[in-house]
Amino acid sequence: MDAVSMLKEDHRKVKELFEQFEEATDTATKREIAQQAIKELKVHAALEEELFYPAVREEIDEEEKIDEAVEEHHVVKLLIGELSKMRPSDAHFDAKFTVLAESVKHHIEEEEGEVIPEVEGEIDGDALGQQMAERKEKLEGRMNGASKARGGKKASSSRRGRSSGRSRSTKSKRR
Repeated sequence: MDAVSMLKEDHRKVKELFEQFEEATDTATKREIAQQAIKELKVHAALEEELFYPAVREEIDEEEKIDEAVEEHHVVKLLIGELSKMRPSDAHFDAKFTVLAESVKHHIEEEEGEVIPEVEGEIDGDALGQQMAERKEKLEGRMNGASKARGGKKASSSRRGRSSGRSRSTKSKRR
């Protein structure tokens, strides 16, 4: 699959997940949908930042568009970080997820309406698509492995484990 088709397919997937979230009525379903959307967004953002945007920068003379896209990713990552610390039953979870969805939809609209049309035919979409497919497989494997390793534990308990590990290593360095 070529790079542009891959990106558009990812866009379609997350927009579909956002619609499913809007229609969901129970917190368990919302949690599952939100987790899947977050996973998709993390992989997609990595593909764009590591492979697609660098290729685009070489072909178009509009740094501002790519810089803006990178900043939009930054905002998405901040929202994902906040959502990851929340439960779907928390008071502002739905609102925060809705803001995430609106931000991503805006990003998709700009990317598909402005950036992609400028680079189609200018980049080697097949070669880039191959690189992106390989990277995507690795990223998804890591994410699936990480979620299995956690065994469904909450992020807060794993954060506690890491912070106490830092304390011990810091203490041992002082001795």
